[in-house]
Amino acid sequence: MVDAPNQGATGDAPPAATDAWGTPQESPLSVETEGGPLAGHPEVLVGGAFIGGLALAILVRRIGR
Repeated sequence: MVDAPNQGATGDAPPAATDAWGTPQESPLSVETEGGPLAGHPEVLVGGAFIGGLALAILVRRIGR
């Protein structure tokens, strides 16, 4: 196993954190992200959020009457 780099801390790097089963835990920043089906089209997500906001506004307005 390759030792983890010492990122500015003095002394040796601390051992990697493990869970109850002994598997190493990774920081969210060190995990590679997978591209989803809309990874190349953020405008679709923005449009969906806009439509969802309008639907929620209409629903809240109807409940308030």
